[in-house]
Amino acid sequence: MSLRGGDPAEIGGYPLEARLGSGGMGTVFLARTSSGRPVAIKLIHPQFAADDEFRIRFRQEVAAARRVSGAFTAAVVDAAPEAEQPWMATTYIQGHTLARRITTKGPLSGAELRRLAIGLAEALRDIHRVGVIHRDLKPANVVLSPEGPRVIDFGISRAVDQQTLTVTGRVIGTPPFMSPEQLQAPRGVGPRSDVFSLGTLLAYAATGHGPFDADSPYIAAYQVVHEEPSLDDVPVPLRTVVESCLAKEPDARPSADELLVLLRDLPADLGQADVGGVGAGRTRDMITQHHFAPPATAAPATPPPATPAPVAPAPAAPTTTPADPDTGSTDTPIGRRLPRRWRPVLAAAVVVAVAAIGGGVAALTTGGFGGNSGGDMGNGPAAQGAALPDGFKPWHETVPGGRPDIPDELRCVAHGDALFCGGGSVVATRIRAKDGSRVWTAKSPGVPANGMYLVGATDDTVLGYRFAAQDAPQGPPSEVVAIDANTGRELWSVPSGTQSTAVTNRTQDAVVVGSDVVTVNASNSRFEARNAHSGHVAWTSPFPAGTQCAPVPMGAQLVAMCATNAEVNAFAVRHPTLYPVDRASGTLGRPIAVNGPAVPMGVANGRLVLLQIHMEGTQSAGYNGVAQVDPASRKVTYSPLAKTYPGTPGLADNTVYVSEQTGLVTALDPATGRQKWSRQSGVEGASGPVAGADALYFSSATGRVVALSPHDGKPLWTTNPQADGLTGDPGTSSRVTLAGRAVIVAAAKNTLFAFDAQKPPKAG
Repeated sequence: MSLRGGDPAEIGGYPLEARLGSGGMGTVFLARTSSGRPVAIKLIHPQFAADDEFRIRFRQEVAAARRVSGAFTAAVVDAAPEAEQPWMATTYIQGHTLARRITTKGPLSGAELRRLAIGLAEALRDIHRVGVIHRDLKPANVVLSPEGPRVIDFGISRAVDQQTLTVTGRVIGTPPFMSPEQLQAPRGVGPRSDVFSLGTLLAYAATGHGPFDADSPYIAAYQVVHEEPSLDDVPVPLRTVVESCLAKEPDARPSADELLVLLRDLPADLGQADVGGVGAGRTRDMITQHHFAPPATAAPATPPPATPAPVAPAPAAPTTTPADPDTGSTDTPIGRRLPRRWRPVLAAAVVVAVAAIGGGVAALTTGGFGGNSGGDMGNGPAAQGAALPDGFKPWHETVPGGRPDIPDELRCVAHGDALFCGGGSVVATRIRAKDGSRVWTAKSPGVPANGMYLVGATDDTVLGYRFAAQDAPQGPPSEVVAIDANTGRELWSVPSGTQSTAVTNRTQDAVVVGSDVVTVNASNSRFEARNAHSGHVAWTSPFPAGTQCAPVPMGAQLVAMCATNAEVNAFAVRHPTLYPVDRASGTLGRPIAVNGPAVPMGVANGRLVLLQIHMEGTQSAGYNGVAQVDPASRKVTYSPLAKTYPGTPGLADNTVYVSEQTGLVTALDPATGRQKWSRQSGVEGASGPVAGADALYFSSATGRVVALSPHDGKPLWTTNPQADGLTGDPGTSSRVTLAGRAVIVAAAKNTLFAFDAQKPPKAG
């Protein structure tokens, strides 16, 4: 609709084109960036802008929303929570809402309904992984774009909900799509509240009415809390899943990760509802008993008889496409491996296979923490006079992945003239550093998870991450895969647990240590160390009772960072514990308590450095302290920072750096917490640093690179953008890799480019 009288002409420098809609908390406008890309800008109403408490919570939610950039959500482009009228700009999604689609064309069915369900579950997975709870998942907040369903409005709904309850006690939301705990104790809702809402939304999509519809919102709210849902018209296979989502107790519902497994196993055509048909009332009980119920204190009841599970098929051999004669590349869709324990449980309903996907992987670094260097890959600081790879010339390439419709970013490690990269929908690829030509590529068929990139590499093996396709046969949703560095042949794979984000606030569930790789098993109960090339298990080490753990590299050493199950499940790790890990046996040493929440950054002056996170409510506001840990003496020293520094942290040459979304980079002494210098880099949303010959390199998702002097932060040079992408999410690992004097940069849409550090591209 057209702009109205009184509407602003521009917001934050973005010219407005149209009014998209208005709600109780703000108005949404269509605008464009300077490059012409459309964005949706939400402008908060003045009465809320004047409330200090609302501003605090809105700022928290903007920070959280920036971290959610999965394939099925609307990514934040820009925001100004401190403006006179706060606003937030997100990518504009073309399409109608689910509410309008149902109103105009009726319920969804078959493959269309299945795609919607899987897409929304993946959106929740991405949102929950970074500690965000949507709280207002309903048909009006789902947009059906040509690329699939997108979830919108997950930031303001939470901020407004808390503010309103503080002042008036009113509950904000849509009762037919709210969870029981949201109606009874809204301050304490967790991620499984969103799962309940998704269950009501899927029932609505399948039937055109919600499972708790009523003439009055008060009656609807009563039904949500006290009565069973009305699901007779929902197709039987989907009904089974929806029932599990609509359990009154949160612990009895699947997580978003578990829900995704359930939905992937639905038949391609969901069929029609079978009112009163066989199995209509039994399947939920069996699923709940086997997978979702809290642990029983007594012997479990004998389950009803089920169809015998068929023997799992033999592992599929990798399929290799002949090398392209021009590029020498080989695209390798790596074959699925189906462990025997992943078998159907119910022949006529849904197959349940529970494996969490809550985090990511990164590579071992000797100085810093992040996914861009691994093992013995030689990705450290470039020495003075470092040479270029033989025959080097600047290059610019895009690496195709298993999901070309959902490109992501890559992370790379360099080893001589070879460059190994992974991430997005690419398990790993080998590229010639001199010209960017591909030697081989192993693709991942599933939707990539935000922040999960290459695991690392040794002299002869590359380790990456594979996600299962939505329509894949039953198998692990995520795996660590070992690939022969020379041929691109898959050597072995193992299902991977993923809880590191909740424990360490970083995605690092597998690390390369020397010639071994240390992973977390699929049930998140132990570490497993394997020879990277052969896959031979060197040792396993169970987590301390009642905890979840993540591997933390410390140079050639290994440390386990653990937190209690209660804190992990609540996304509130306040008391992490570190355990030195014996590299030969996996035995955990004596525990070292750390004040949290904290993020492990890497090694400085022989000690493990952690940044302490300052929380405002349930969200991170930045970093306000630094801790150094000496595992040998078990001594922990704490140094407060002069203020809270928001942004993306990194560590290089015994210095901690925090780069803010605005482009401001601050250097901090990890031993004292003292600020060394603070400079405006001109590159927004940059990650880094990587230390080169008398320069620090930072880069954004658009491919803009800045070189700063490590002595005082003075900008040495800056390049232009190289890819059409956003500035990037806070906390992401460095995008720059050095191969001698060659600077290799990863950017949005699986873009890679390289140039001579002494002859950077001139900024126009």
